[in-house]
Amino acid sequence: MRDGLVTLRHELHADPEIGLELPRTRQKVLDALDGLPLEIRQGSSCTSVTAVLRGTHSDDDAPVVLLRADMDALPVHEEIDVAYRSRTDGVMHACGHDLHTAMLVGAARLLADRRDELAGDVVLMFQPGEENFDGARHMIDEGVLDAAGRPVTAAYGLHVFSADLEPGEFATRPGTLMSATDEVHVTITGRGGHGSMPHLAADPVPAVAELVTALQTMVTRRFDVFDPVVLTVGSLHAGTKANVVPETARLEATLRTFSAATRDRCLALVDELARGIATAHGVRADVEVVTLYPVTENDPDEAALLAATVATEFGPDRFRHLANPLACSEDFSKVLQHVPGCFAALGARPAALPAEAASYNHSAHAQFSDDVLPDGAALLAALALRRSTGRPDRART
Repeated sequence: MRDGLVTLRHELHADPEIGLELPRTRQKVLDALDGLPLEIRQGSSCTSVTAVLRGTHSDDDAPVVLLRADMDALPVHEEIDVAYRSRTDGVMHACGHDLHTAMLVGAARLLADRRDELAGDVVLMFQPGEENFDGARHMIDEGVLDAAGRPVTAAYGLHVFSADLEPGEFATRPGTLMSATDEVHVTITGRGGHGSMPHLAADPVPAVAELVTALQTMVTRRFDVFDPVVLTVGSLHAGTKANVVPETARLEATLRTFSAATRDRCLALVDELARGIATAHGVRADVEVVTLYPVTENDPDEAALLAATVATEFGPDRFRHLANPLACSEDFSKVLQHVPGCFAALGARPAALPAEAASYNHSAHAQFSDDVLPDGAALLAALALRRSTGRPDRART
């Protein structure tokens, strides 16, 4: 199956789409699934694909396993010269979602050939809009967790990494795997004026500058180092000319937290801090919180099952237990809020590329190896078989 999965991945990579509307990507997925014994439903609020595979021995009490792949690309201009390079300027599969999609198609084919071994049903979740478009919520709202006619029992997903992990290495951990992520947008409004007479104006620039420093101090002085907060101000804007006191100044920050309690407290403190500093400077702060993704929490039993399945399929040397959570985020976390499951990483750095030269996901220079496609497909299929049957000896693909 490898050559077919590579061809599909290259077709997806060369024709990337952003957001919730991925019509060309969806059609490629539908074409790749054509002929398989699947019950397919297309989304109405987004270009999602939900496919249900019924196990031969399934009944109303049988488990339902969900396997998920995200399909969207990023607004990044590709700088890697490969034969299947993106044909759309400024858009690139810089996070490896093209590999995820091809892997799930591969898992669908493997499982379709093994329906007699399935004691339950499998829901295949092809999701658009993972990159800050809340695609998982759209699919949950449209019923992906009940697509089989009864609730999903367990859910699994994989994410390729272009750096950090060794090629072909699977990694995860029980409990918190990835941080929650939110954005904070603060607009400081004062009163504009002439740069030579700031006392006749109400300058928002000193207030926003103080806020940047105060936010960093808040992180290190108000929160437990063992329940950390990562806050980065990525956008800061004010003014048009050196001799003009601007009317407004604005910052945008990304916030990463690793527990629900710290997330709520941090958002409240950011609001309190911004308004307090603004008041001290005689200006006004308007704080907008953009709530994105919650903490990605792996069920301990499902994480143990994934580790055991990797050992069975590929050998124990192909699995790494992550000592610490990752500060990146995932909207698969919204699935895991409803269903026990496990999300895992897969090292996809090309074997010929030295680790020190590898660019991380989201980079215009990120590179992912086709060699991991069969392994990702095999692991997803094996997880569904093992979780469905409860028989480790019948899980090999």
